[in-house]
Amino acid sequence: MSLPREGRLADGVYQFPVHVYYEDTDAGGVVYYANYLRFTERARSEAIRTLGASHGRLRDEAGVILAVHKLAAEYLAPARLDDDLVVHTRVLDATGATIELKQEITRDGTRLFAMTCTVVCVAKNGRPTRLPPALAAAVAHFNPPIPPTPKVIKANAR
Repeated sequence: MSLPREGRLADGVYQFPVHVYYEDTDAGGVVYYANYLRFTERARSEAIRTLGASHGRLRDEAGVILAVHKLAAEYLAPARLDDDLVVHTRVLDATGATIELKQEITRDGTRLFAMTCTVVCVAKNGRPTRLPPALAAAVAHFNPPIPPTPKVIKANAR
């Protein structure tokens, strides 16, 4: 799959390319476990930047930052030196001050890593605050229109 360096949003999923460098691996050439979190963080940051709500803009214009509140990760298979990976980011929910995301890392369509992550919008005073309009608009791009459900007409049983 050929992706632009900054990634792209398609069908409500942001796809971000990552190349595995020597610095990302352990002595055996396998990606060090904590680097999967770096890859997903980079993809989240690039997604909101591409959609007009960069971390710098949120901090400078809205006075907020995003902080990871919780995550659950599953390591499925190792990534290795020189692999070309794709980080897939989906918004599961966005309410009030939080955004819940599902992120997966794949190589040639094979899932290597999966996690759910909840980020919270935090004001300068350190307390959670509502998502500012620029961020809410960026998050809305992740939710493609849902086609209407066809009506089911039940026949009268006699």
